Amino acid sequence: MKYNFRPVTNVANETTIYTNYDAIVQQLKQERIEKGLNVITIENYPIVNEQEIRESLIEQLNPELIVHTDEILIDQAAMEQMIAHNLTDDRVFGVMSNHQLPEFIDDEKHQITQTKINRVIATGGLVVVYGVGASLVTAPDLLIYADLSRWEIQTRYRSGDFSNWHADNAGEDPNRMLKRGYFFEWRVADKQKKKALPKSTYVLDTHQAGQPVMIQTNAYLAGLKEVSKQPFSLVPFFDPGVWGGHWMQETFDFRKDEVNLAWSFNGVPEENSLLLDFGEAEFETPGNNLMFFYGEEVLGLRVFGQFGEEFPIRFNFLDTVGGQNLSLQVHPKLSYLQDTFGAHYTQDESYYILHTDTDEANVYLGFKNGVEKEELMAALRKAEAGEEVFDDQKYIYQQPIKKHDHYLIPAGTIHSSGAGSVVLEISATPNRFTFKLWDWERVDLDGKPRSVHLQHGEPNLDMRRDEDWVKKELINQFVVVGEGDGWIEEQTGLHKTEWIETRRHTFTKAVVHENHDSVNVLNLVEGDEVTVESLDGSFAPFVVHYAQTFIIPESVKGYKITPSGTAVGQECKTMKAYIR
Repeated sequence: MKYNFRPVTNVANETTIYTNYDAIVQQLKQERIEKGLNVITIENYPIVNEQEIRESLIEQLNPELIVHTDEILIDQAAMEQMIAHNLTDDRVFGVMSNHQLPEFIDDEKHQITQTKINRVIATGGLVVVYGVGASLVTAPDLLIYADLSRWEIQTRYRSGDFSNWHADNAGEDPNRMLKRGYFFEWRVADKQKKKALPKSTYVLDTHQAGQPVMIQTNAYLAGLKEVSKQPFSLVPFFDPGVWGGHWMQETFDFRKDEVNLAWSFNGVPEENSLLLDFGEAEFETPGNNLMFFYGEEVLGLRVFGQFGEEFPIRFNFLDTVGGQNLSLQVHPKLSYLQDTFGAHYTQDESYYILHTDTDEANVYLGFKNGVEKEELMAALRKAEAGEEVFDDQKYIYQQPIKKHDHYLIPAGTIHSSGAGSVVLEISATPNRFTFKLWDWERVDLDGKPRSVHLQHGEPNLDMRRDEDWVKKELINQFVVVGEGDGWIEEQTGLHKTEWIETRRHTFTKAVVHENHDSVNVLNLVEGDEVTVESLDGSFAPFVVHYAQTFIIPESVKGYKITPSGTAVGQECKTMKAYIR
């Protein structure tokens, strides 16, 4: 099975690319001489390898003074006190931060540091400033922004080699490190990045250890603008999990030496990276930068007005073939999410069944008729305490599933994906707000008990969503809305309480799509290969293979999808999501 693990988006405007530290150092030394630079600033996103940059780049410039941003920040204890409300005592959940980076600057330290810098500048010496928020230390003569995607950041959390920003916690529970990143660091760092990166001369790709790639910022931003006008795919991230299966390993012939692959996050600009091909070399960048600088072009005026720079649709795979059930869980209702966590919108979702390996595969969806909350919660609390095993057969409705079914899961609906299936999860983007209610007595891959969140789950369980209601409202809500020569289009959801619309196209010939004044996110759920083509020649043909997620910016008003390659003559299917 052909699957593109490193999808590349071609950029027409070629530029000079510096692909190793020697080339970068040589270029900066040359610019220092030609432009009389006294202050070179390398600002970076949290968890960029600052030690590598210092040793391999900064020290090779032979500066008279090296300044790290920690020198002007309040001490760690003071920062912990300021953000305690955001971090909470919970292992997983915090409260969204509204802080900005200048709030953490110590004015006295800043003044002392500026005096040191001024002395070196007065003698014509070179000062190099680096770290998170480095451009706030002193006015740079040349600014470089060093960047990193969030899935690589999470990998580094787990490695034990990195600490959170302005913390000394390498090796801490990765869940707590991720919580700090999600609820605090990334919020602060994104605000700062949006100000600093456009002012920089160069952007630095730091994803591969020891292999930096640097390009001019104007070329980088021009490249992102090109992406905002054509179909593209993000670099997928695969992750094992305690319940994970083996379908992706076998189907994609990928990472078979690992215990399993539970997840594939393949359509999430907030977390995935974007791989730009400038001709001379590839440049990897966080997908959310596209949203920060060209969000309106990607989402369209209407959707951008609703969500701003947040990409609202999320596609990922859940693989339990040869694995286990997911945790029994619920997502928060909107008012609870806003009041408790300070987030804007909740994690409505759906399960599209990509594959099943047994006739006994099922989803857990809603309650058995007649279940009362008091009895249910009493049973869940006893299970949490280890007093008895939770009787899922007594309380939870189980629906047998088959390939190409679609199950809708509005917030407040108890649910779980059972063993023996592959789910294309189509959801709103927030991904931290899953309240586990029962986890089948498991520990996680790290050997630690998996958390349950009954205190959050209980107020969000909608007991009206019983078997009768689920069958009527949430299961295979297919309605034919269009058909033509060799194609048929079905509305498949989502539920009326959710704001994502999903459409399935089944086709053997070319089918023309409208974008509904919204960004479109699609996955090829049946068929070997299709080609996406422009209706007006504004972008080159874009080839998609089975199970690949791809994004069509709203700036592409219409497009055509046709079976291609070995799929010519085959029946193909795409699932498409957009904002109503």
